[in-house]
Amino acid sequence: MEQDEIELRKNCSRKSEETKPLVPDFILVCDKHESDVDKRKEFLDKLEEKGFIIETQDIKDKKLFYGVRAPSEIFQNYQCPLKNSDSGLQNHQTKKDVPITTRIRIVNFILQNPKISPEETLQKLIKAKVFEAAFPLHEQGLRKDLKENWAQWRKILKQQPIEDIRSYFGEKVALYFAWLGWYTRMLFPAAVLGLLVFLYGIFHFDSSQVSKEICEANTTIMCPLCDQKCPFWQLSDTCTYAKVTHLFDNEGTILFAVLMALWATVFLELWKRKRAEVVSGWELYGWDEDEEELALQLINDPKYTLKFYQHSYIRSTILLLLVLLMITVLIGLAHALVIYRVVATVLFTKSNFEFIREHASTVAVVTGAVLHYITIIVMTKVNRRVALFLCELEKPRTFSERENSFTVKIFTFQFFTYFSSLIYIAFFLGRINGRPGNYVRVAGEWRLEECHPSGCITDLFIQMAIIMTLKQTLNNLEEYLIPWLRLRFRKSLANPKDKNEVDMEKGPEDSCKEQWLKNYQLNEVNVFSLFDEFLEMMIQYSFTTIFVAAFPLAPLMAFINNLFEIRLDAIKMVQQQRRIVPRKANDIGIWLQVLEAIGILAVIGNGLVIAITSDFIPMQVYKYTYSPCVLQNRTDINCLTGYINHSLSVFRVQDFEWQMKLPEKLPDFLRSEITECRYRDYRNSDDYNYSAQFWHVFAARLAFLILFEHVALCIKLIAAWYVPDVPQSVKNKHLQKKHENLTGVPGK
Repeated sequence: MEQDEIELRKNCSRKSEETKPLVPDFILVCDKHESDVDKRKEFLDKLEEKGFIIETQDIKDKKLFYGVRAPSEIFQNYQCPLKNSDSGLQNHQTKKDVPITTRIRIVNFILQNPKISPEETLQKLIKAKVFEAAFPLHEQGLRKDLKENWAQWRKILKQQPIEDIRSYFGEKVALYFAWLGWYTRMLFPAAVLGLLVFLYGIFHFDSSQVSKEICEANTTIMCPLCDQKCPFWQLSDTCTYAKVTHLFDNEGTILFAVLMALWATVFLELWKRKRAEVVSGWELYGWDEDEEELALQLINDPKYTLKFYQHSYIRSTILLLLVLLMITVLIGLAHALVIYRVVATVLFTKSNFEFIREHASTVAVVTGAVLHYITIIVMTKVNRRVALFLCELEKPRTFSERENSFTVKIFTFQFFTYFSSLIYIAFFLGRINGRPGNYVRVAGEWRLEECHPSGCITDLFIQMAIIMTLKQTLNNLEEYLIPWLRLRFRKSLANPKDKNEVDMEKGPEDSCKEQWLKNYQLNEVNVFSLFDEFLEMMIQYSFTTIFVAAFPLAPLMAFINNLFEIRLDAIKMVQQQRRIVPRKANDIGIWLQVLEAIGILAVIGNGLVIAITSDFIPMQVYKYTYSPCVLQNRTDINCLTGYINHSLSVFRVQDFEWQMKLPEKLPDFLRSEITECRYRDYRNSDDYNYSAQFWHVFAARLAFLILFEHVALCIKLIAAWYVPDVPQSVKNKHLQKKHENLTGVPGK
C-alpha cells in the first residue's frame, strides 16, 4: 500500500511539472443522476463568477467529482486587512502565498456561504442530496509523516509533534492535542497520589476500628430494610461491606480531596502559561476571532453588511425558561432511577437466588448504575437536538457565538445527565428516608433507600466506577471500531483484481484523480467531531475532580484512558477520516471557562462529599466529644471504640405497624427476645426526635464545609495569583515587538 502511494505521488509530481494540473482546494461529490442538476449548476456558476476554477471528473460509477480551486486574489485580499495583526502569515507574505490550512479554511468559508437562494447554503444542499460530500484532500507527504511519527499505537509514549499537527490540521486541532497532552501529563502525579491513597486503604483493610466493631456486632439486631417480608438482620452480616467502605473513607481520602482541589487550580494556571508560549510561537498571541470572521465575510462579499450585537430580554427569558425546563426533565430522570433502585431492592429481596436476596441493596445499586449509563447514551442524543434548537432560537451573530452558545448549553445538559444521580447518592441517599415507623415512601408504598451503617460513600463509589468505566471503555471501542469497520467495508466493495488491471492502463492524470477517490472513500468528518472530543474530556475532567473524594482511582483511570485517547484520535483523523477543515485559534475557547467552572464545582463537591457523604466528621465529633478517650481519659484504647453503637439509634419493635419477619439464621436465644432494633441515625429512644448528638454532628459538618471551601478557594486564588497566566518572557517579547512597531528601532 505504501509503495502504491509513493508511486502515486511521483506520477502527480511528474504531471505537475509537465502540464501544471489543477490542485484543488476542495472536492465536491454528487450523484449525477439523482441530484438536482439546476441547483448544482447554479451553485457552481456562483463559484465561477468569483473566479474559482472547477474541474469535473467522472471517476466512479454514477459519481461526479468537482475539483474546486480558488483564485490567488482571494488570499491576497485576506492578507491585506490582517497584515498588521498577529495573523501568523508574516513568513508567507514575502512569498505571496498562504499556508494550505489557511487556503482550505478560506475556501470552506466561501463554499459554505454563497447562497443560490435566501435559504440554500452548501450545507443545506448536501442535506437535500444536491451534493453528496464536500471535503479538502489529504496531503500525502505530511500525512505519511504524521502517520509514522504520531498516529500509531506504538508511539503511545512519544511526545506529540504539535507543530506538524498545526501545519496539517490547523491551530484549533493542534491546541486540542496540546491541551490533551498537557492534561494527561498533569494527571500522572494525581494518579500516583490517588493510587497511594487506595493502597493505604488496602493496607489498613482489616485495621479500621469501625470495621472491627461491625464485624464483631453479632448481637446487634438491625431494623428491616423493607416492609412486611423483610427480616431483621445482624450488623455483623455487613462486615465485608464495612471493610470495603474503609478503602475510600479514610484520613488519606480527605487529604487527597483537598490536594485535588488545589491540583485543578495549578493545572489550569500552568495550562494558561503553556498556551501563551505555544500561540506566541505561532504569532497568534494577539489574534482576534471577530476580526478574522469579518475579514472572511468581506472576502466572500465585499458588500457585506455588518451585523451588530443585539440582545432581547424576551428571547433570553424564553431561552432561560426552556433551559430550566430541560434541566428539570434531566433531574426527573434521576428521580426515576431512584425509584428504580427502591423498587428493585424490594424485588431482589424476594428473589429465589440467595446471593441476590442477601445483597439486594448492592445489586440494585449496580443495576441502577448500568441503567443510568444507558440513560446517558439516550439523553446525549436528545440533549444535542435540544441545544441546537435553542441555539436557533437565540440567533447568534457569528459562527463562533453559535459555537460558544451551543457549548454552554450542551455541557450544562450533559452535566445534569451524568451527575444528577450521583448528586442524589452523595447528598440525599439515606438522609430523607425518615425513620422506622415513619418512613418516607414513594407513591405511599415503597420506602426510600437507606445508607449502610458505615456510610453511603461506597454506593457513590460503585456508581462512579461503573459509569466512568463503561463510558471510557465503550466510548473508545465505538470511537475506534465503528469507523474502522466502516472503512474496511467500503474498501471491500472494490474488486482488487479489476482495480489492479485498470491501474496498469492509467496515466499520471488518472493516478492523480485516484487520490480524489481514495479521499472520498474515507469516513465522513462530523461537524461536531472536535467538539465531541472536547466534551468527552470535560465530562471526564468532572469525574476526576468533583467527586474524587469518593473515587481516588479516577485520576489513574483518566490517565490510562488518555494515553490511548490521544493515539485513537490521531489514528482516526489521519488514517480513517477525510481531512478536517482547519480552523484558526489561539486558545481552547469557551472550554477554558468550563474548566474554571468545574474547578469551582470541584471545591464545592469535594467539600460536600467529605462533610455529608463521608463519616469523617461524625467520627471526629465522637472522637473528641463522646469517646472513652475524652469521657474516661483513657489512652490505652482506640478513641473510636464504641463509635458504631453511638451512631445507631434504638427503635422499639412494638411501634412497627405490622409484625416483622425474623431471619432463619438468627440464633434461637435472640429470636424470642427481639424487642428493639437499631438503625443509622441520631435520635432519642423515647420519642424518636433528633438527639443532641445529631445537632453536634450537624454543626460540625456545616463548620467544616464553610472552612474547607473558604480555605480551598483562598488557596485557588493564591495559586492563580502566584502562577502568572503568561510567562514574563512572552510578555517581554510582545512588549518589545510593540516598541519596534512604534519606533521602527529594532530591540536588543
